[in-house]
Amino acid sequence: MITKEAILNALGNVDDPDLGKDIVSLGMVKDLAVEANTVSFTVELTTPACPMKEMIEKACINAIRMLVDKDATINILMSARVNSNRKDRKDILPGVKNIIAVASGKGGVGKSTVAVNLALALAAEGASVGLMDADIYGPSIPMMLGIRDERPKMTEINGKGMIVPIERYGIKAMSIGLLIDEKQAVIWRGPMASSALKQFVTDVLWGELDYLIIDLPPGTGDVHLTIAQTIPVTGALIVSTPQAVAAADARKAIMMFKQANINIPILGVVENMAYFTPAELPNNKYYIFGKGGAAKMAEQFELPFLGEIPLVQSIREGGDSGIPASIDDEVTTRDRFLELARAVARNVSMRNANLEPTKVVEIYN
Repeated sequence: MITKEAILNALGNVDDPDLGKDIVSLGMVKDLAVEANTVSFTVELTTPACPMKEMIEKACINAIRMLVDKDATINILMSARVNSNRKDRKDILPGVKNIIAVASGKGGVGKSTVAVNLALALAAEGASVGLMDADIYGPSIPMMLGIRDERPKMTEINGKGMIVPIERYGIKAMSIGLLIDEKQAVIWRGPMASSALKQFVTDVLWGELDYLIIDLPPGTGDVHLTIAQTIPVTGALIVSTPQAVAAADARKAIMMFKQANINIPILGVVENMAYFTPAELPNNKYYIFGKGGAAKMAEQFELPFLGEIPLVQSIREGGDSGIPASIDDEVTTRDRFLELARAVARNVSMRNANLEPTKVVEIYN
């Protein structure tokens, strides 16, 4: 006879490769039921974007067949519940589990393109996602999502007026570009920009989110410190292009997050515009901006290198038209952003399992 105890003992030999523990002790096995020769249970992964999903499912089947009954009928439901490790004040974005800051040392490296497509790829994998445009002086999210002409509505929650973010392609988005005329320049001193960002945190109805992606402006300055002091950032994603100048500036962004009084974990480095592949020569790669600069930088700082995004016309066209590459099935680079989303989600799960709880940074000088 097959027993629940025997099944759990067998599944205790199946490890989550990222978290380094077995799925039983991690509490990932749910709703176990045994009826005669049929075993049914749910494996609850830490993210819907888990790249190890199929491997874990096969490992569960093999463990039961080898250690319990080789003829058992096994029904496994692979589900997900994004984990979180927040121990901060619960009045700051209370429904948001993880906050990912996308940063670069300089402008023009495609940071906003990566942020938008990362958010959409995570949503395509089944996560609930929000996108905050923290680039007050040069907001580009409205154009990239095709929401330039839309304006957010207001609602009242417990007597307080709240801004309802715009929903597009399955994600929630908020940008200063949705509140002002796009022809109008934002000529604000640092404290005004910081105040606007704080309102994006306290006065926007983000609701329940697995991930909130924050598209930071280039450089290291007031906005970055405001975000760190206002929001419990789970981790940062660094975007660079291959050339030495971009990599040198990206190093500054890395060093900012690594400052002892900031100490925000870095989830990894992604190299954008890594190489050019013309549509008529799909097997050719031309390294216009050099080769491997971001990968070498990641190795230098002992950070995960999360991959290369090529320089192709379809990604640029997607950003200009408001139909990003990650949601266009006909764009060949769509899978690159899905792979990036899975890698980022994986590193968030490992960060939450192995590092100190997320909290708001306290900077006194």
